[in-house]
Amino acid sequence: GEPDGLIICHLPLGPTAYFTLSGGVLRHDLDGGSAPMSEAYPHVILNNFQTQLGQRVGNILKCLFPIPKMDTRRIVTFSNADDHISFRHHVYSKENGNTTDKVKLYEVGPRFEMRLYQIKLGTLEMKDAETEYVLRPYMNTASKNTVL
Repeated sequence: GEPDGLIICHLPLGPTAYFTLSGGVLRHDLDGGSAPMSEAYPHVILNNFQTQLGQRVGNILKCLFPIPKMDTRRIVTFSNADDHISFRHHVYSKENGNTTDKVKLYEVGPRFEMRLYQIKLGTLEMKDAETEYVLRPYMNTASKNTVL
């Protein structure tokens, strides 16, 4: 089956973020096949998380990955556009040795879109955890507002 949800729970105290997933493409389904997967810690790029809630979500996503070494050639991108977060995973290589003129980018997958629908201040086991954010798509102004 195809996954349709993602729950990120930071232990031991939370927060827990709930996302819906759409448009998923696995590594082996990408054009050109899949490159060998690097096990190096990736650099994380957070694009367009400007509001206070956006910075909170960016921090939740950023904390999924350990701090990388400077020479790592692996990149994970979370890009926000109208509250839909695009996830992309790339590896880059420098052409002509050490020159910084030309950089070639290879998508190694997976890729998907995610949308935040809830943040709770506790973990999954805490049934009475306070809710920090809930998506309310049927309010009159919901289509006009972007929260991330």
